[in-house]
Amino acid sequence: MTPAELRAFCLGFNAAVEEFPFNPETSVFKVLGKMFALSALDATPLTVNLKCDPELAVRLRAEHPAIAPGWHMNKRHWNTVTVDGLPDRMVRELVEDSYDLVVAGLPRAERLRLDRL
Repeated sequence: MTPAELRAFCLGFNAAVEEFPFNPETSVFKVLGKMFALSALDATPLTVNLKCDPELAVRLRAEHPAIAPGWHMNKRHWNTVTVDGLPDRMVRELVEDSYDLVVAGLPRAERLRLDRL
């Protein structure tokens, strides 16, 4: 997966936006103000921080050397994924899971608003 493909995939989710709150090099992808992915898209290797269920995060880290505890994030809830170390399909599933976890944590009214967008 290329940086452009990762960006396009993240922005393809309902109400997803890209912001640069930390610096011009770090893309932060949010849904209704809540972060679901963070990446320096011009970095080599390409990595992305993604939210993950804590129990699944531990399993994924044990099974895949390309998945590590979230760098500069809450290590219990975030993973850093080295994109070229995994099949594209798996990266897409991890991004989608992160988006879904963030949406599930939104207030009910905001989740309903997302359904109408």
